[in-house]
Amino acid sequence: MAHIGRRGLLAGAAGALAATAAGPAGATGATGAARGTGATGAVDPARAEGRRPGRGRKAAGAAEFRGMWIATVGNTDWPSETGLDPGEQRAELLALLDAAVQRRLNAVVLQVRPTADAMWPGAREPWSQWLTGEQGRDPGWDPLGTAVAEARARGLELHAWFNPYRIANDHGDPMALAPSHPARRNPGWTVAYGGKLYYNPGLPEVRAFVQEAMLDAVSRYAVDGVHWDDYFYPYPVEGEEFDDDEAFERHGAGFASRADWRRYNTDTLVREMSARVRQVRPAARFGISPFAVWRNKDRDPLGSDTRAGVGTYDDLYADTRTWVKEGWIDYVVPQAYWHIGHPAADYAKVVPWWAQTVAGTGVDLYVGEALYRCDRNSPEPAWRDPAELSRHVAFARGCAEVRGHVYFSAKQVAADPNGAMARVVADHYPTALPPR
Repeated sequence: MAHIGRRGLLAGAAGALAATAAGPAGATGATGAARGTGATGAVDPARAEGRRPGRGRKAAGAAEFRGMWIATVGNTDWPSETGLDPGEQRAELLALLDAAVQRRLNAVVLQVRPTADAMWPGAREPWSQWLTGEQGRDPGWDPLGTAVAEARARGLELHAWFNPYRIANDHGDPMALAPSHPARRNPGWTVAYGGKLYYNPGLPEVRAFVQEAMLDAVSRYAVDGVHWDDYFYPYPVEGEEFDDDEAFERHGAGFASRADWRRYNTDTLVREMSARVRQVRPAARFGISPFAVWRNKDRDPLGSDTRAGVGTYDDLYADTRTWVKEGWIDYVVPQAYWHIGHPAADYAKVVPWWAQTVAGTGVDLYVGEALYRCDRNSPEPAWRDPAELSRHVAFARGCAEVRGHVYFSAKQVAADPNGAMARVVADHYPTALPPR
């Protein structure tokens, strides 16, 4: 298959996704960390302090979550191109919010920090290049503030979507950033990898900074949620190594392996952010949208009955299962971007695994749906069928733990190229529902 996750579309994982299509990974799983957790190990009580208190939970029978992602990186959904004047940008944003209402959705997830930049004024990082075409250039208005107010006026929740570590999608040079950019002022915080630039997750000072950068928005805007996608450590690039040797030498003592240390770094970011969101904006929920395979069952008996070439635990150093089990997040939106019957990752096997994973945790499960793959010209027959996505929703409703769906992405929600979204609405969303 050509691609699986939406992040292939957003320039992240072409090699990894090709590996997924090719079949199972060959290596055996890692053992538990000296500090932190392994795949099956117990959690250090000191780390459990970030457990969420269950706030914001929905009662049984409450309204389902019906969301859509609005991606800004690369002008995927909005704005349609760089350099539009403020009125044009605002009109396009409001049109997407109106499309959500028309499709009887009740939430939008707006990407406001796509590449260590900002879609709001006065941030700790420069204005996003995806607005004006020039990083650091003021677009002349407040996109996040407008989105919060206009979403609320339409009865929509607004979840602010941040990417913690990605700095640049098209180069690996800190000096190519805006002069004011913190990564340019602190090049030692960065790692170039796969033609892109990332903050180094192994540095405590980086972890502290990226939290502050995101919390700047959370503290100033009444967002309903704080949302992360699937990028932590980057997707593997064949023939390259992520160069964190110096950070590992400084901070990796006591860990059984570099992989365990990396997972600890990611776990710590999630746990700390969870606690800080609760402090800064108690009414907001914290959610993450991971690649939908934690580990394959042939690597770990707790894993899913899949044969994906990528798993978050081993390849992205993101122990998504532990985040759910420890209650560090309020909701999880696995990107279940495969059709029913897919040979390597069957939607009908991935979703029940996540339902079992969240059962009894108090963490809400929403399923990420690949609306962007619904295309009359798709090479896969399943995605040419306008009924495929409707079958997903019908199947997921058979899992009591599934509380809703989020569609990628807003452009397809509005345009609906093969009628799949209209079919979902007709079959499953007969009336509008308030969020949660």
